[in-house]
Amino acid sequence: MKVAIYVRVSKEDQHPENQIYELEEFAKDKEFEVFHTYIDKISGAKDTRPALNELMMDARKKKFTAVIVWKLDRLGRSLQHLIQIIQEWNNLGIDFICKTQPIDTTTNEGKLIFHIFGAIAEFERGIIRERINSGLDRARRQGKKLGRPKGSKDKKRRKKGGYYLRYQNSKQSSPSK
Repeated sequence: MKVAIYVRVSKEDQHPENQIYELEEFAKDKEFEVFHTYIDKISGAKDTRPALNELMMDARKKKFTAVIVWKLDRLGRSLQHLIQIIQEWNNLGIDFICKTQPIDTTTNEGKLIFHIFGAIAEFERGIIRERINSGLDRARRQGKKLGRPKGSKDKKRRKKGGYYLRYQNSKQSSPSK
Protein backbone atom coordinates (compact mmCIF):
# COMPACT_ATOMS: atom_id res chain seq x y z
CA MET A 1 0.00 0.00 0.00
CA LYS A 2 1.33 3.45 -0.92
CA VAL A 3 0.68 5.95 1.86
CA ALA A 4 1.06 9.64 2.57
CA ILE A 5 2.06 10.82 6.04
CA TYR A 6 0.59 14.08 7.35
CA VAL A 7 2.23 15.76 10.33
CA ARG A 8 1.24 19.05 11.98
CA VAL A 9 2.49 21.13 14.87
CA SER A 10 0.80 24.36 15.90
CA LYS A 11 3.76 26.75 15.93
CA GLU A 12 7.00 27.35 14.03
CA ASP A 13 9.10 26.73 17.15
CA GLN A 14 7.59 23.27 17.73
CA HIS A 15 9.23 20.16 16.32
CA PRO A 16 7.40 17.51 14.24
CA GLU A 17 10.28 14.99 14.36
CA ASN A 18 8.64 12.73 16.98
CA GLN A 19 5.49 12.36 14.88
CA ILE A 20 7.51 11.80 11.71
CA TYR A 21 9.68 9.10 13.31
CA GLU A 22 6.71 7.24 14.83
CA LEU A 23 4.68 7.35 11.63
CA GLU A 24 7.56 6.26 9.41
CA GLU A 25 8.25 3.34 11.78
CA PHE A 26 4.54 2.45 11.74
CA ALA A 27 4.53 2.46 7.92
CA LYS A 28 7.71 0.36 7.85
CA ASP A 29 6.22 -2.20 10.29
CA LYS A 30 3.08 -2.49 8.14
CA GLU A 31 5.24 -2.72 5.00
CA PHE A 32 3.62 0.42 3.54
CA GLU A 33 5.48 2.41 0.89
CA VAL A 34 5.66 6.08 1.98
CA PHE A 35 4.92 8.30 -0.99
CA HIS A 36 5.61 11.59 0.82
CA THR A 37 5.59 13.18 4.28
CA TYR A 38 3.62 16.44 4.42
CA ILE A 39 4.55 18.77 7.29
CA ASP A 40 2.63 21.84 8.48
CA LYS A 41 3.65 24.24 11.24
CA ILE A 42 0.35 26.06 11.67
CA SER A 43 -2.80 25.94 13.78
CA GLY A 44 -5.18 23.07 13.09
CA ALA A 45 -8.06 25.54 13.29
CA LYS A 46 -7.07 26.89 9.88
CA ASP A 47 -8.79 25.14 6.97
CA THR A 48 -6.08 26.12 4.53
CA ARG A 49 -2.54 24.97 5.28
CA PRO A 50 0.34 24.68 2.77
CA ALA A 51 1.16 21.00 3.30
CA LEU A 52 -2.49 19.97 3.70
CA ASN A 53 -3.32 21.77 0.45
CA GLU A 54 -0.50 19.89 -1.29
CA LEU A 55 -1.69 16.60 0.25
CA MET A 56 -5.23 17.18 -1.01
CA MET A 57 -4.01 18.00 -4.53
CA ASP A 58 -1.89 14.82 -4.59
CA ALA A 59 -4.88 12.84 -3.27
CA ARG A 60 -6.97 14.06 -6.20
CA LYS A 61 -4.22 12.80 -8.51
CA LYS A 62 -4.43 9.44 -6.66
CA LYS A 63 -0.72 9.35 -5.84
CA PHE A 64 -1.37 7.20 -2.73
CA THR A 65 -4.07 4.92 -1.33
CA ALA A 66 -4.06 5.93 2.36
CA VAL A 67 -3.15 8.81 4.66
CA ILE A 68 -1.56 8.22 8.06
CA VAL A 69 -1.66 10.77 10.90
CA TRP A 70 -0.43 10.60 14.49
CA LYS A 71 -3.68 11.80 16.08
CA LEU A 72 -6.96 13.10 14.65
CA ASP A 73 -6.45 16.62 16.01
CA ARG A 74 -3.23 16.84 13.96
CA LEU A 75 -5.43 16.73 10.83
CA GLY A 76 -7.88 19.36 12.07
CA ARG A 77 -9.79 20.93 14.94
CA SER A 78 -13.10 21.55 13.19
CA LEU A 79 -15.50 18.62 12.91
CA GLN A 80 -16.96 20.06 9.72
CA HIS A 81 -13.51 20.37 8.12
CA LEU A 82 -12.47 16.87 9.25
CA ILE A 83 -15.64 15.37 7.79
CA GLN A 84 -15.11 17.28 4.53
CA ILE A 85 -11.54 15.95 4.20
CA ILE A 86 -12.43 12.33 5.08
CA GLN A 87 -15.49 12.39 2.81
CA GLU A 88 -13.37 13.58 -0.11
CA TRP A 89 -10.77 10.87 0.59
CA ASN A 90 -13.56 8.31 0.83
CA ASN A 91 -14.90 9.42 -2.57
CA LEU A 92 -11.37 9.07 -3.99
CA GLY A 93 -10.94 5.58 -2.49
CA ILE A 94 -8.28 6.76 -0.03
CA ASP A 95 -8.23 5.19 3.43
CA PHE A 96 -7.52 7.13 6.62
CA ILE A 97 -5.32 5.66 9.35
CA CYS A 98 -4.77 7.26 12.72
CA LYS A 99 -1.85 5.67 14.57
CA THR A 100 -2.77 6.52 18.17
CA GLN A 101 -6.55 6.24 17.87
CA PRO A 102 -8.63 3.31 16.56
CA ILE A 103 -9.91 5.06 13.45
CA ASP A 104 -10.43 3.06 10.28
CA THR A 105 -12.89 4.78 7.97
CA THR A 106 -13.57 1.59 6.02
CA THR A 107 -15.77 0.23 8.84
CA ASN A 108 -18.98 1.52 10.43
CA GLU A 109 -17.33 1.38 13.87
CA GLY A 110 -14.34 3.34 12.59
CA LYS A 111 -16.65 5.98 11.11
CA LEU A 112 -18.45 6.33 14.46
CA ILE A 113 -15.17 6.69 16.35
CA PHE A 114 -13.98 9.25 13.77
CA HIS A 115 -17.08 11.41 14.38
CA ILE A 116 -16.75 11.13 18.17
CA PHE A 117 -13.03 12.02 18.16
CA GLY A 118 -13.68 14.83 15.66
CA ALA A 119 -16.32 16.31 17.97
CA ILE A 120 -13.88 16.06 20.90
CA ALA A 121 -11.15 17.83 18.87
CA GLU A 122 -13.59 20.64 18.03
CA PHE A 123 -14.67 20.86 21.70
CA GLU A 124 -11.02 21.09 22.78
CA ARG A 125 -10.44 23.89 20.25
CA GLY A 126 -13.45 25.74 21.71
CA ILE A 127 -12.00 25.46 25.22
CA ILE A 128 -8.67 26.82 23.99
CA ARG A 129 -10.49 29.73 22.32
CA GLU A 130 -12.37 30.47 25.58
CA ARG A 131 -9.09 30.55 27.54
CA ILE A 132 -7.48 32.87 25.00
CA ASN A 133 -10.47 35.24 25.03
CA SER A 134 -10.51 35.20 28.83
CA GLY A 135 -6.81 36.15 28.87
CA LEU A 136 -7.41 38.94 26.35
CA ASP A 137 -10.34 40.28 28.42
CA ARG A 138 -8.16 40.28 31.55
CA ALA A 139 -5.38 42.09 29.68
CA ARG A 140 -7.87 44.74 28.46
CA ARG A 141 -9.21 45.23 32.01
CA GLN A 142 -5.62 45.75 33.17
CA GLY A 143 -5.18 48.44 30.52
CA LYS A 144 -2.74 46.53 28.35
CA LYS A 145 -2.62 47.52 24.70
CA LEU A 146 -3.51 44.70 22.31
CA GLY A 147 -3.11 44.30 18.56
CA ARG A 148 -0.37 45.05 16.09
CA PRO A 149 2.46 47.26 17.23
CA LYS A 150 2.29 50.86 16.09
CA GLY A 151 4.04 51.26 12.73
CA SER A 152 3.61 47.61 11.76
CA LYS A 153 4.22 47.12 8.05
CA ASP A 154 2.06 43.99 7.77
CA LYS A 155 -1.29 45.70 7.20
CA LYS A 156 -2.37 44.14 3.91
CA ARG A 157 -5.65 42.30 3.94
CA ARG A 158 -5.40 38.52 3.88
CA LYS A 159 -7.15 36.67 1.11
CA LYS A 160 -9.48 33.91 2.24
CA GLY A 161 -9.43 30.69 0.30
CA GLY A 162 -8.30 27.15 0.67
CA TYR A 163 -7.56 23.96 -1.13
CA TYR A 164 -11.23 23.24 -1.73
CA LEU A 165 -11.92 26.62 -3.34
CA ARG A 166 -8.86 26.22 -5.58
CA TYR A 167 -10.05 22.73 -6.51
CA GLN A 168 -13.55 24.02 -7.32
CA ASN A 169 -12.11 26.88 -9.39
CA SER A 170 -9.87 24.48 -11.34
CA LYS A 171 -12.89 22.26 -12.08
CA GLN A 172 -14.92 25.24 -13.34
CA SER A 173 -12.10 26.53 -15.55
CA SER A 174 -11.47 23.16 -17.24
CA PRO A 175 -13.39 22.55 -20.48
CA SER A 176 -16.53 20.38 -20.34
CA LYS A 177 -16.69 17.07 -22.15
